[in-house]
Amino acid sequence: MAGRARRIWAAGPRPVPVVTVAARSGDLGVYLTGLGSVTPLSIVTVRSRVDGQLMRTLFQEGQLVRQGDLLAEIDPRPFETQLTQAQAQLAKDEAALANASMDLERYRTLVKGGFIPQQQLDTQASTVAQLAASIKSDQGQIDSIRLQLTYTRIIAPITGRAGLRLVDPGNMIHANDAGGLVVLAQVEPIAVVFTIPQDNLPPVLARQRAGGGAIAVDAYDREGRTKLATGVLIAVDNQIDAATGTVKLKASFVNADGSLFPNQFVNARILVDSLRGAVLVPNEAIQRGAQGSFVYLVKPDKTVELRKITLGPSEGGVTAVREGVAAGDALIVDGADRVQERSRVEPTSRERPPARPGA
Repeated sequence: MAGRARRIWAAGPRPVPVVTVAARSGDLGVYLTGLGSVTPLSIVTVRSRVDGQLMRTLFQEGQLVRQGDLLAEIDPRPFETQLTQAQAQLAKDEAALANASMDLERYRTLVKGGFIPQQQLDTQASTVAQLAASIKSDQGQIDSIRLQLTYTRIIAPITGRAGLRLVDPGNMIHANDAGGLVVLAQVEPIAVVFTIPQDNLPPVLARQRAGGGAIAVDAYDREGRTKLATGVLIAVDNQIDAATGTVKLKASFVNADGSLFPNQFVNARILVDSLRGAVLVPNEAIQRGAQGSFVYLVKPDKTVELRKITLGPSEGGVTAVREGVAAGDALIVDGADRVQERSRVEPTSRERPPARPGA
């Protein structure tokens, strides 16, 4: 019995089964994430520019209307009556001007013959000038009424989505009504306004100064799992919010499929840099303890080495390691809780799928 115990002790403990993944070299995108909201590029409250009765509306609530589309019509008959009166006054003044002009020519002939005084000629010339001015006033009045007639047809000033109708046909509406007829929100394209910490602003500004094309911005849902759309950064605010220590950024999205909706909360991710040829390790291989971040590395003799590492950015389930690991090192991703420094292991290699595009 004693000889059997000695043989078991000499064999040592059995190797611990573990799963390993090889560290690899690749490119990794560096992203900044900020909470934002979807904002229309333009919001217009459509109001009447004349007073009158709303006869009909020609849009559906929630409909996407195009710039120049007819939205509503106001009763034009009062303005048509005013136009007829103004045209009649113009015709009257034109006839009076023609008669006064003929009298002026006669007076000029009579003055030359000495039959009438010069003062009468001057008075007639003044009368002709007054009638000519009256005709210009009449024409201005006609143009004004015609302009008001065009305002009886309410046209969409922008391309956007119509909100709920604020006034029903049959009501009297006025140019000074506060509510308006309907609100149009431009949703194609649309904007996302989001914030990032002020400490993350320098890389964004550096990327802008470097040029090299537009800076891509991805919009994800509130949980940050589903990508809704991809746009470009168009503006950085001119000041930092002292209360929160953040700065606002604005991105534009085509939004042809309507995936972004005004006032929707989204997570915006902006690509500010790309690490080339970085050493990438899976996140599940990284351990953390009192000594900092480390990994368990399996050496060729199937023993474990605890290797301290310096971490870089993380994206897509992988993390860039600045120091401590080289490409090709076998790292334990399953079974790390059962090993320690110099433990003997039985490794099983697992192929690591490539990081998602953009990582």
